[in-house]
Amino acid sequence: MKSRTIAIAVAAVATGGWLTGAVATAALFTSPVPQASDSLKLSPQQQQTAWNDLSTGVTSTAPADFKATTSSAIPSTLEVRAVPGKTARDVPALQPYDYARTPGALLIVNPHDMMIAEVITG
Repeated sequence: MKSRTIAIAVAAVATGGWLTGAVATAALFTSPVPQASDSLKLSPQQQQTAWNDLSTGVTSTAPADFKATTSSAIPSTLEVRAVPGKTARDVPALQPYDYARTPGALLIVNPHDMMIAEVITG
């Protein structure tokens, strides 16, 4: 993104043109949109905040042989929900993720492939 911003600015200067205020601001100050992946490393404080915000949600029962681990697929029997706006503001790294609750665990899920990115226990 940085090289694209520089290219826009160079092109504007090279052609003698001026970028309007809105376009210049957008070109220079856009931030990358967070992307979900199959692993996420939250700090202990972020984990605690996520647990506090999301632990009262719907709890699903996982199959007896299911072991929640990072980069493993979430069972289709678990109810997956979008991370609420308040939680995404409290812990911005969670913005692109979904979550599921099992007894004693909060599973942070990549919505693109339904893989567990992080397991948080209370």
